[in-house]
Amino acid sequence: MTERTFSILKPDATKRNLTGKINAVIEESGLRIVAQRRIKMTQEQAEDFYDVHRERPFYGALVEFMTSAPVVVQVLEGPKAVAKYRDVMGATNPEQADAGTIRKLFALSVGENSVHGSDSVDNAKIEIAQFFDAEDIVG
Repeated sequence: MTERTFSILKPDATKRNLTGKINAVIEESGLRIVAQRRIKMTQEQAEDFYDVHRERPFYGALVEFMTSAPVVVQVLEGPKAVAKYRDVMGATNPEQADAGTIRKLFALSVGENSVHGSDSVDNAKIEIAQFFDAEDIVG
């Protein structure tokens, strides 16, 4: 079943000009990039996006990191896109990520792990709606 998921190429990736390389890994996996935009996430956008982590000790640092440089927000599409992209990203800790995954190839650390991907179809819909209007997505 074709579904959509949400992706963010984080500041550590954009600062190192890795957008094209990461997009190549995404596309080689069989996922299609149906919407993409480079933005500077505002404080409010980052706080809203990571609201689920508000009570965690790393929340402030995460918001600061996500607003520190441009990010690339994306909508990816393909069969079982959420699960597929989570596989393509690799483990949050790059040291534990499988060879060939985005985080094994490009992440600097657990905190600077290059990419975000939705963890469920429901969350993908919510996350996509935070950054894209329906007419932005050319699928």
